[in-house]
Amino acid sequence: MENNQVDEVVTAVMSSNDIVYMQEKGNLDMQISTAKQYPRNVRRSVENSIAIVTMDSETASTCSYSLPRGGKTITGASVHLAKILAQNWGNLRIEAKVVSIDAKHITSQAVAFDLENNLAIKVEVKRSITDKYGKRYSDDMITMTGNAGNSIAMRNAILSVIPKAVVDKVYNEAKKTITGDISDNSKLIAKRKQVLDAFKDVYAVTEAEVLKVIGKATIDHIDSDNLVTLIGIGQAIKDGDTTIEETFRKKDKTTTATTTTDMGELEVKVSDELKKKSKKGELPLEG
Repeated sequence: MENNQVDEVVTAVMSSNDIVYMQEKGNLDMQISTAKQYPRNVRRSVENSIAIVTMDSETASTCSYSLPRGGKTITGASVHLAKILAQNWGNLRIEAKVVSIDAKHITSQAVAFDLENNLAIKVEVKRSITDKYGKRYSDDMITMTGNAGNSIAMRNAILSVIPKAVVDKVYNEAKKTITGDISDNSKLIAKRKQVLDAFKDVYAVTEAEVLKVIGKATIDHIDSDNLVTLIGIGQAIKDGDTTIEETFRKKDKTTTATTTTDMGELEVKVSDELKKKSKKGELPLEG
């Protein structure tokens, strides 16, 4: 009797799993069939994407990110541009989710499936969930970090499926619109002030910190390319690609090491001088 009940339970579970699998397979087959029936128009997809990203400078500004790394600045297409491309490229199936959380890291996974070309790309992104003191984030911060990881993974998956030539063409058009009209010096000065004031008011970043990141001595040396970089850094901070501390206030390990070495050499020199004076009887007696 008991064996019969167990067999019935196993059969029921297998039947349930089979139903879910068949439903998922049926949905996917239908999507692939629809994609084949209505193939994308590449030219129209590119033109529509460009029309959206160049709609205004605010939209264009969300399409680029910048990350200072090792004395250089890495720039690229943001998750917002990836979404715009995906919407206009069409015939894509995209999903992103957190797949694991351990004591120190959270891992996000995204899949972009080109239904028309039968190409699927899976990407995983691992993010730290501890602060600089090694303390684990709160539940809310872990959720936010997971969402940021999902966005980054989704961006990387989408940009891996859509041809690079298409991505670059749309991205380059967006960059031309990011700064808006700075055709004369007065407009350039106004845009500089707007960008610097935004960093100061929103993130409490000083003028000196901004200049250090872009490698400029004064505000007057900030050109249009630097403005694109700064706007991209602001977008990267908003999207969770980086933080204020990592970008503007990261400690210079090289400087610290040099200072420690110099102090060590100074201590050795002082010690040698004291020994010499002690031998000559120049040091005062204790007591």
